[in-house]
Amino acid sequence: MSPAQKITVTLPDGAQLTVNAGTTAGDIAKSISEGLFQNSLAAKVNDIPVDLNYPINEDSSVEILTYKSPESHEILLHSTAHIMAQAVKQLFPEAKVTIGPAIENRFYYDFDVDPPFSDEDLEKIEKRMAEIIEQDLPIVRQEFQRDDLVKLFSDIGESYKVEIIESIDQEEKLSVYTQGDFTDLCRGPHVPSTGKVKAFKLLNTAGAYWRGDSRNKMLTRIYGTSFPSKKDLKKYLNFLEEAKRRDHRKLGKTLELFEINEQVGPGLVIWYPKGATLLNTIRDYWVKEHINRGYQLVQTPHIGKSNLWETSGHLGFYREFMFDSMKVEGDEYFIKPMNCPYHIMIYKHKTRSYRDLPIRYAELGTVYRYEMSGVLHGLMRVRGFTQDDAHIICTPEQLNEEIVKLAQFSFDYIRKFGFNDFEVFVANKPKEKYVGEAAMWEEATAALKFALDSINAPYTIDEGGGAFYGPKIDIKIRDALNRSWQCTTIQFDFNLSERFNMEYISSDNEKRRPYMIHRAIMGSLERFVGVLIENTVGDFPVWLSPVQAVVIPISEKQNDVAAEFHHILHDKSIRAEINNKNDTMGAKIREAELMKIPYMFIIGDREAQDKTVSIRRRKIGHKGVYGWEEAVSLLQDEIRE
Repeated sequence: MSPAQKITVTLPDGAQLTVNAGTTAGDIAKSISEGLFQNSLAAKVNDIPVDLNYPINEDSSVEILTYKSPESHEILLHSTAHIMAQAVKQLFPEAKVTIGPAIENRFYYDFDVDPPFSDEDLEKIEKRMAEIIEQDLPIVRQEFQRDDLVKLFSDIGESYKVEIIESIDQEEKLSVYTQGDFTDLCRGPHVPSTGKVKAFKLLNTAGAYWRGDSRNKMLTRIYGTSFPSKKDLKKYLNFLEEAKRRDHRKLGKTLELFEINEQVGPGLVIWYPKGATLLNTIRDYWVKEHINRGYQLVQTPHIGKSNLWETSGHLGFYREFMFDSMKVEGDEYFIKPMNCPYHIMIYKHKTRSYRDLPIRYAELGTVYRYEMSGVLHGLMRVRGFTQDDAHIICTPEQLNEEIVKLAQFSFDYIRKFGFNDFEVFVANKPKEKYVGEAAMWEEATAALKFALDSINAPYTIDEGGGAFYGPKIDIKIRDALNRSWQCTTIQFDFNLSERFNMEYISSDNEKRRPYMIHRAIMGSLERFVGVLIENTVGDFPVWLSPVQAVVIPISEKQNDVAAEFHHILHDKSIRAEINNKNDTMGAKIREAELMKIPYMFIIGDREAQDKTVSIRRRKIGHKGVYGWEEAVSLLQDEIRE
C-alpha cells in the first residue's frame, strides 16, 4: 500500500500544516482545537466557500468559518431555509418547493401550495423546524448527472426543480444536499448538520410569482431569519420593528404623499399634492445647484424611434428591460429607458470646438424600465422613475478637474438632505468583456481615484466591477438604521461616444473623440425620496416639509384673524395650512403631530387681539408667544439653516 500523498495547508495567520491529501476542512479545524471545530460552520479553501467535509487534495490556503465569520451568516441563513423547506414538506406533503435563497439578514423559500400558508401554519412550521434542529441531522452533499437529477425530482413530483435543472448551463456541476428525508438541489455550501442552527424566526408570508414574472403562477413565499444566538436574533427583530415603523409605503399613505394604484399599474407612482410639493422642493434645489455649478438644463422626449436605440446599443444589450414598441405612422418607437442618446443628439447638432468644452447637460428625465412585478417595492423599485441625469462631455485635459468638481458636488448635495455616512467604491475594468483601449481605462480610473483623494473621500476598489463601457464611482448612503442604499453613480462611457461618432475640433485643428461621463447624484428621485422618508420617519426638515406650518384658531371667533395671518405666511412663500375645523384644540394638535407639520401657530382671543401667535414646535412643544413678524422670521431662519 503506497503512502498517502502529503499536501501543505496554509492558515490565515501564515502557519502551515502538512496533512494527507483528502483531509477535510473539518479535520483541519479539529486538529487545531476541539473548540474551533465545535464552532465551525464551513470553510474557505483558496478563498472559495466550501462545506466542512470538503476534501482538500492539493496545497491550499484554508480558513475555517465560525459563527463569528462575516461569510458564515449567509451560509447559516441558507441552511435554515432548507430546514424550513423540510418542515413544510413533512407537514404539507402536497406543497412543491421552488427556490430558497439567503438575502441580507433573511432567507425565504417559495412554495406552490393551495391554500396559501396562514399565521397558524407558520407556528406549526416553526415547531417542526425546532424538532429537526434538535435531531441534529447530518447535511450531506452529493453530485449527480443531469439526467439522474431530472429523474430524481420528477419521481417525487418536484416539477419546479426539474425546470431549474433544465435551465442550468450544461457545463455546470449539479449537486444536491440531503438532511434526513429531505433532498434539495443546491450549490451550497451548508452547515454540517441541522443542530448548528441556534436561533431562528419565521417572519411573514407574501405572494410571489414564479421567476418574478406576473405571467407565471403565484406562489407563497415564507420569509425567515436565523442568527448565531438568541441575543443577536432579538436585536434583529427589534431592528425589523423599527424598520416597519419607518416603512416609506406606510408613511407615504399616512402623510398623503403618494400612491401606487393597481388600476394605474404596478411600479407607477401617483404623487398627491403634498408629495408633489416635496418633489418640487427637491427639484427647485436641484435646478438652483446645477445652474450655479455651470450645467445647462435640457428637456427630452419620453419616446424615441427604434434606430436611436439600435445605435445606442440598448436594443442589443438592454431589450429585456425595455417596454414593447409601438407603431407610429409605420415607424417603430420605444418609450425611453435612459436619457443619454438624447443628450448626445443635442451635443451633435453642431460642430464643437475644444473651446466649447466642457459641456454639462442636466435633466430631471423620467424613464421607464420593465421590471418583473416580483421585484417591485414601493418607491425603491419602480417601472417609471425620474433620474437626476447629467452628462459631462470634456477633453482629456479637462478630465481630472471635472471629476473632482463632480465628486465634490455629489457629497455637498447629498449632505444637504441629512446624509453624512457614505460607502464609496471605484469599480475598475472587468476581466473579460469591455470596450475601449486599456490605456483609456487606466486614465479614466486614475481620474476617479484622483478626484476622491483630492477631496479626502475614502474608497474601496470594486475589482472588475465596472460596466463593460467604463469605470465608475458608486456612492452608497447609510441611513438612520445603518442600512446602505445605492445613490450616486459617476460613470465613464467609452461606448456611446464611439457609437454616435461624437467629435470635437482640437487646438491643433484635428477631430478628436471627447470623453463622456454619465452622472446621477440621487440615482432616481423616487428611490431617493423613499430613502429620505425612511431616514427621517417622514419628519422632514422644515425646508423640505410639504406643509411647514399650520395656523390653528382656538375657536371660530378667531377664524378671520387666523386667515389674515395665514395670508401673510403665504405671501412670504411659507407653505402653510389653516385648521379651522370644528374640533377641540387637542384634536387639532394631534392631527398636526400625525401629519408631522413642524410649526403650529395657535391663535386665541388674546393672540387675536394682540396680533401675536402662540408657537408650538413639533417634538419640542411650546416655544412662547411671538408677534407676527417675529414668528415669520423665526420660521424663515430655520428654513435657511
